Amino acid sequence: MTHPPTHQPAPRLTRPAEAGAEHDTAPRRSDAARDVAELRAALTARLDTAARRWLDQALDEAAAHPGGHGPISTWELRLAEAGRRCGPDHADAARVLILHAARADADALARVYHQGTADERRAVLRALPGLVPGPDALPLVEDALRTNDTRLLAAAVGPYAARHLDAHQWRHAVLKCLFTGVGTGHVAELDRRARGDAELARMLADYAVERTAAGRPVPGDLHRVLALTEPATASHGPAAPHGKES
Repeated sequence: MTHPPTHQPAPRLTRPAEAGAEHDTAPRRSDAARDVAELRAALTARLDTAARRWLDQALDEAAAHPGGHGPISTWELRLAEAGRRCGPDHADAARVLILHAARADADALARVYHQGTADERRAVLRALPGLVPGPDALPLVEDALRTNDTRLLAAAVGPYAARHLDAHQWRHAVLKCLFTGVGTGHVAELDRRARGDAELARMLADYAVERTAAGRPVPGDLHRVLALTEPATASHGPAAPHGKES
């Protein structure tokens, strides 16, 4: 059995962008390995003995038999067990570690995403930054952004989306967060991508007008994001968002 849930925050699944690294659009392998090691250390410190043993075995199995083996891999079965074995508070982190140990590529991640539960889909989205260097997994992010599952949406607007969504898609992702009540604190690299974005400012202003006209409150996050769209100082110029404008 696992320990009863505590009020400790869950281990971070991704490392925030460091200052001056905004043009490094692909995670360095050493950074990803360090993040995974830190995540594992943080998680194992919070698990009881039985859960730690299960996690160690699951990661060893995934590392020994990566990729796909038949209709379903052993490590994919472990993803389904993670909630029961590690507890709901720690299952996301356990699943992310298993996906990394299995060295899941874009095809394997897509299979897990489309065949898995909402919890497993969320783990896939959170594992993307360290496993898929290019935009191959963008369809998974786009699928999550079409849902109204707020936990999936929060995972979908993480570092992978910040790195690979084009400007049009990214703006609508920010609006989707406001529509559904997902805090914009979940939107990775929001400050950088919103800076100097006049089109995003227009969309936010239009949304605020619509809400006010309908007698509905304007989300507080909207004003925060709108303030971020102010142009950067002339000495630095606005930061160009990744992807093509539309």
